[in-house]
Amino acid sequence: MSQISPPNLHVTVTDRVALVTGAARGIGRAIALRLAADGFHVALNDLPKMSNELEKVKTEIQLRYGDIKSCIIFADVSKQNEVREMINKTVQELGRLDVMVANAGTLWTGSFLEATEEDFDRIMNVNAKSVFFCYQEAAKQMIKQGHGGKLIAASSVNAHRPFIQSSLYAISKWGVRGMTQAAAIELAKHKINVNCYCPGVIETNMFHEGTQAMAAQTGIQVDDIRHNLVHQTTAMGRIGQPDDIAQCISFLASQGSNFVTGQSLIIDGGIHYT
Repeated sequence: MSQISPPNLHVTVTDRVALVTGAARGIGRAIALRLAADGFHVALNDLPKMSNELEKVKTEIQLRYGDIKSCIIFADVSKQNEVREMINKTVQELGRLDVMVANAGTLWTGSFLEATEEDFDRIMNVNAKSVFFCYQEAAKQMIKQGHGGKLIAASSVNAHRPFIQSSLYAISKWGVRGMTQAAAIELAKHKINVNCYCPGVIETNMFHEGTQAMAAQTGIQVDDIRHNLVHQTTAMGRIGQPDDIAQCISFLASQGSNFVTGQSLIIDGGIHYT
């Protein structure tokens, strides 16, 4: 579970609205709670099967920050019509859209030579196509509103240098980097900033699932994989927490990042250096 900053009893409520996909748990949950602490009203998205977890996030926002509005919107973000409807519902419920955080994603581990067409399509649909739809539909709404906005998406350190057994995952996250740069160029004239974040090894369910899959494929023990990732790969010698990512998204969503666009922010405790 992410370690979120204590409730801010002096939250300055704004009229700004953020939409976070994949908000039920892990990094998405941490981002939603952090943006609420920053004064954003927050639309929470995930799949219907995550309804209980989303309700818990919504309740936590209400308990911590009573004046902050939040709503739950179910959608499969790999489908454009559902993304479009998600944006429309956000505006209907909360009045506008200022920040789009396309956080939803999935993991794939396996052999490059044994990857199938179905594997490729699934990972690209969830990790890359969904970002394209979120960027595009959110940008249309922001242009209609006329006061700019922030588009932010989940990439990965795998988009800078892939880990072993992660070829399709790396391909999808490289796509997010390229998409972010291309969108940043076209949308700057509308005062829309476009950036992505590249987490390293973060303590989430996805990380646990990934290490278990890697152990099954390589025969290396899960504890040994974790030890190698922390002590041989990461300069800071620890696994990151979801709140480490949320702190950086807080900056990208703020007015302080108005001169930052087209960037891929690495948040990995010292795995890759640029």
